[in-house]
Amino acid sequence: MTSSPVAVHVPTLGLSSREAVARRRRGEGNDAVTRSSRTYARIVRTNLLNLYNSILFSLGIALLALGRPGDALISVGIGVLNAAISTLQEVRAKRQLDRLQLLARSTVVVVRDGADVEVGPQEVVRGDAVRVRPGDQVVVDGPLLEGHAEVDESLLTGESDAQLRTPGGDLLSGSVVTGGAGVQLARDVGAASHAQRLTAEARQATTDTTPLQRRIAFVVRLTMLLVVLMSGAILAQAALEGLSLVRVVQTTAVLSGLVPYGLFFLIALAYTAGAVTSSRQGALVQRVNAVESVSNVDVVCTDKTGTLTTGRLTVAEVLPLGGHDAATVTAALAAMAHSTGAPNLTSAALAGALPGDPVEVAEEVPFSSALRWSAVRTAAATWVLGAPEALAPALRSALPAAEVTARTAQGLRVLVFARTAEPSAPLRDAAGRPTLPGLEALALVALADELRPDVPATLQRFAEEGIAVTVLSGDDPGTVAALAARAGLRDTVPVHAGGFAELTDPELDAVLATSSVFGRVAPEQKERVVVALRRQGRYVAMVGDGVNDARALKAAQIGVAMASGSAVTRDVADIVLTEDSLAALVPARRLGRRLIAGITTSAQLFLARVATQALVIVAVTMLGLGFPYSPAQGGLTLFTVGLPTLVLTAWARPVPPDPDLLGTLGRFVVPAALLTAAGGVTVYAFLYTTVTEVFTTGRPPDFVVTEFESYTGLVYGTDADFAEAAATIGAQTGLNTFVSLASVLLVLFLVPPARVFAVFTRVTDRRTGLLVAGLLVVLLAALVTPVTSGYLGLTGAAPPVYTTVLPVLAVWFLALGAAYRFRLLDRLLGLRELPAR
Repeated sequence: MTSSPVAVHVPTLGLSSREAVARRRRGEGNDAVTRSSRTYARIVRTNLLNLYNSILFSLGIALLALGRPGDALISVGIGVLNAAISTLQEVRAKRQLDRLQLLARSTVVVVRDGADVEVGPQEVVRGDAVRVRPGDQVVVDGPLLEGHAEVDESLLTGESDAQLRTPGGDLLSGSVVTGGAGVQLARDVGAASHAQRLTAEARQATTDTTPLQRRIAFVVRLTMLLVVLMSGAILAQAALEGLSLVRVVQTTAVLSGLVPYGLFFLIALAYTAGAVTSSRQGALVQRVNAVESVSNVDVVCTDKTGTLTTGRLTVAEVLPLGGHDAATVTAALAAMAHSTGAPNLTSAALAGALPGDPVEVAEEVPFSSALRWSAVRTAAATWVLGAPEALAPALRSALPAAEVTARTAQGLRVLVFARTAEPSAPLRDAAGRPTLPGLEALALVALADELRPDVPATLQRFAEEGIAVTVLSGDDPGTVAALAARAGLRDTVPVHAGGFAELTDPELDAVLATSSVFGRVAPEQKERVVVALRRQGRYVAMVGDGVNDARALKAAQIGVAMASGSAVTRDVADIVLTEDSLAALVPARRLGRRLIAGITTSAQLFLARVATQALVIVAVTMLGLGFPYSPAQGGLTLFTVGLPTLVLTAWARPVPPDPDLLGTLGRFVVPAALLTAAGGVTVYAFLYTTVTEVFTTGRPPDFVVTEFESYTGLVYGTDADFAEAAATIGAQTGLNTFVSLASVLLVLFLVPPARVFAVFTRVTDRRTGLLVAGLLVVLLAALVTPVTSGYLGLTGAAPPVYTTVLPVLAVWFLALGAAYRFRLLDRLLGLRELPAR
């Protein structure tokens, strides 16, 4: 019996087209992450249909159904505007996050069916054989199958030197091939690859709020709680008294209007205006509250390469050796730099600094991190440039160790420029491997990382403003420390971060207290350092340019990216420095402080109005004198709060944030609210009882009856509730006139135009006097004009109103000035006796 021959399978490189299609169907393709965690529908739903807006929209619908469109518009208008702005901002952020891509979308070459095929990065599948060549960006993770490659992983790890990969060594997606060639196995693709994992982490939305936002949110939540309690009590009373549905809905609309939505709207506008201004100064703001956030920063963490430095090298010195002529050595070095066929950072720096012409090259050995030298052979000579330790075995004479050590200690990269002792000596052995013949040293070449020109001045300005700087780099600690010293940092004791992973949190905190310069820092350790600083109560800004910085940028309160950095870092960052200049952070910080000062001033006016209105409602309700407000009268806040806060925010000065903001708000708002409410209730009660007596105890003049019939829509002598309605609208007119005038005059205490008014704060601004005068003219014009006063639900200009309001206003002004001057609230509550924080 004869046996048939057995077929022997010879493995081939790469996949077949059929297998590639099958693997892609199984989900093993290199698909990029293209969706963010939030959909457009969710963004709209979150901002438009939150609890606050749902209440306002319900009231608006009810008021429309009851034929009160003016009340509905005023009640919900500010809430709708604020929701629209927030929605647009988040939609813009989502679109930026969705555009986030780490990998360049150029084509790659894979081996399919035994032939090279050009495909898009997303078409690579697990198991593909991918060819890598100089200039290619690696699109998947996996080992080299054949060949060798020099890869730049600086964007991933922060290591500035190219890394050599031989068969079996891993190539990471996101790195760039700078030399060599080979074939890579696509082992980890799509979401499993290193680049896509970093991208997915970077694209997750963050919700880090600023100190000001948290304090304002606390005040608003407190206000909401009080409004709910007031609403329950007042509506219960209304039910017992049998008020009409229209009155119940109007009362509810007024109570819900106590929530200071206008403050949120103002903050959104201020942030947006600040972002526009900051962008013009070189700091592109991608998260609007970063304008405010940057003003709180007290420590800046920064990478070295690409942030403190330009990423380029400069020629610091060419030191001739062995008595060689400087001009001759320099000319030879220039000729080599201009003639190389494989330029790198070193040759580019030499060619830029040393003028010369290229010469014809007969043989070349390109630089590689494995060799640590390069060589060029011409018809006249063979030149070699490399690291001292790499060339030392081939040198005929020893190098001056002291000269090398002195320059290395300064953070300079020292190279040796040499020529072969025999011009015709080969640069490769019989097997084609690079080899060094005997060499004669010509010069030492010292290269320096090029500092960005504005870095020293910027770091000095940071120091003057009390901002610490921590350098976190993947480079050698000594090199980082030397460069930090050149940049002007004082504490430059280098610390190697190789052991950070084994440190506990307290141990890491102790290390961070010893120095501000750290080398060989892995990406995850940058993030951990940022988290540690935040744990210590620091407000951290992280500045970076590579993918390796993305996680640290997200961990910081504010992430800052260089425009020339990676796409991931730019899109993750809160601020992008469009000119790659740290100097842009200085005006951004000043702008942020102006913003905080302006919003703080605005919050004081808003909360004084809210507290006053709440106290008036409670007091008048307790007196049984009807409800003191209608929804339409909320439009007066445009003149008393809206316009002044916009102007005062624009005029604010860049002062440091107030650490006791809530205390400052209380000291201003409480006396203002108590005294303004007391004056307002006095005016309201007097006019209510006066008008009631006019229509119940005697025959009023016909013109008075006619006017009040037009105001109330009721008929005197026919409708039983005519006197109550007339008294209510007359009292409301007096109350709103008094409170509006008092609110405008309150600005004189908040931002005094002269020293005579400086009883709450010592900072004066003459422009405030003009602002108050202008507001009074506009407000009085609105009150005495029938069209506007009618729209606001008030009576026309009536002498009894002003003869009542003006005397009370004068007493109020003097009493409030005395309360501020003598700190009566502090004395009453014993605030001065409390221990300081």
